[in-house]
Amino acid sequence: MGATTFRTTATGKNAREAFANAREEAQWEHGHSGYSGTIAEKSSFTLVPLSEEVINDRALFDTKIDELIDTQFDDKWGPAGCVQLAEHKYYFFGWASC
Repeated sequence: MGATTFRTTATGKNAREAFANAREEAQWEHGHSGYSGTIAEKSSFTLVPLSEEVINDRALFDTKIDELIDTQFDDKWGPAGCVQLAEHKYYFFGWASC
C-alpha cells in the first residue's frame, strides 16, 4: 500500500480530545476499514509549538507545515503532527497509509 499526506482541523477541550474527534470524523467520512489516507490511520500525535507569528501568517504556516511533513512527520506509521491554533482548536497533519 501507499501513503499520502493529510491536514485537518479539529476542536476539543485539549489536544487529545481534538485528536479523538478528528479520527472519529475521518472514520465516519472514509470508513473503518483502514488505508484511508486520513488521520484515521494514526494512533498518536506529537504537539509542535509554533509562534503566533507563524500561526497567523497563512503562507508562513503552510511552508512550516510542509517542512515538518517532509522532515519530522514523514512516516506513515508514525505519529501525526499537531499544532494548537487557538484555545480548543488544533491542526493535525502528516503522512497516512492509503
